[in-house]
Amino acid sequence: MGVKFDHCVIHVSDWERSRAFYREGTGAEVALGGAGWVYRFRDTQLGPGPNPVPVARIPVQPGHSDLCFERPGPIPEAVEYKKHRVELEPVQRLGAKGERMSVYFRDPGGTLLEFISYTPSGM
Repeated sequence: MGVKFDHCVIHVSDWERSRAFYREGTGAEVALGGAGWVYRFRDTQLGPGPNPVPVARIPVQPGHSDLCFERPGPIPEAVEYKKHRVELEPVQRLGAKGERMSVYFRDPGGTLLEFISYTPSGM
């Protein structure tokens, strides 16, 4: 039986800015979980918060994660990110499913996020 990705832990340096960024900038559902705030994208979750137990031998620090999310359809215009002062970095490459367009940006803690689109032209 194969496995399916469920969640990833990211370290958040400013919870208020982070919640606004993920809710408004990425469309995540923001919810209060058992260990703190979590950000849900359909059936995938970022979290669980500042004091998860157990943790990795060397816990991740702010800005030390790279995450990629596949978006259906073309990558939207940068309008939704501008109020968060996000600098977008578009790149066209070969992905796991073939030609794709990606846009890279950073959350308030420095985590690198990638939105990937396999839609022809991507943008």
